[in-house]
Amino acid sequence: QVQLVESGGGLVQAGDSLRLSCAASERTFSSYHMGWFRQAPGKEREFLAISRSGGSTSYADSVKGRFTISRDNAKNTVYLQMNSLIPEDTAVYYCAADRNSWAITTMRGEYWGQGTQVTVSS
Repeated sequence: QVQLVESGGGLVQAGDSLRLSCAASERTFSSYHMGWFRQAPGKEREFLAISRSGGSTSYADSVKGRFTISRDNAKNTVYLQMNSLIPEDTAVYYCAADRNSWAITTMRGEYWGQGTQVTVSS
């Protein structure tokens, strides 16, 4: 059982930056693919980015160039650096972990965090 805890959300203004963290309880964290997702009110959950265990990353077109996913295997933590935030980025942000990368990109990850709220004011 992998426990994931997101942190770093909050209220910011448009144009600001924010870094989210997702800490995992799993000692074999480095073997997991990690993803970030978000869900805005009234909308479906959306895939944002994946950090694969081998080191590669991929992004949704909606955040490419503004968001950066990274991981620190020594700290069992994955990050999401969000720059140039806009009000449309307002959502609950979740991280997920799975040993299969397709499960992350298709939002079928086995383990999920509880989410952290990000609110961007105009």
